[in-house]
Amino acid sequence: MDKTRSRVRPRTDDDVQACVRVLAEVHRQDGYPVNWPARPGAWLTQASVLGSWVADLDGRVAGHVGLTRSAEGDMAPVLWGERNGTSGEQAAVVGRLFVAPWARGHGIGALLIGRAVEEARHRGLHPVLDVVASDTAAAALYERLGWTKLATVEQRWSATQVVTIHCYAV
Repeated sequence: MDKTRSRVRPRTDDDVQACVRVLAEVHRQDGYPVNWPARPGAWLTQASVLGSWVADLDGRVAGHVGLTRSAEGDMAPVLWGERNGTSGEQAAVVGRLFVAPWARGHGIGALLIGRAVEEARHRGLHPVLDVVASDTAAAALYERLGWTKLATVEQRWSATQVVTIHCYAV
């Protein structure tokens, strides 16, 4: 990737609307997130955030990633904790990762993930994530970057929606 054209930096409040626009592009093209949030800006700026970053490409917001504490129902931290004989509270969840369709092929996803992993480790936490099983491109990226699949599980997202999820750790 041409580093003069791109950078990863902390997300600011001023970035949220640009991130929502990029997220809408990703949702239209790729179906992520599976369920469009009623308040996408709030979905990106959830209270349990340990950090969030954007990637700029040629001066435009091109991607986003967040790092959070485990929330109720998050399976990856639980599975990682069970595997390592520790609490899932020692994990940090990498999420809200997306790259604008127009910005793909520049290594932005890897840069964003790398920044979130760096922050998790700086805090003494172990990075984990989950991805819907149907998102094969994302799963391939994680595996290419050295993430290990912990398990594939079914998660109930609502009374009428059960989703198959791959859980990963690095």
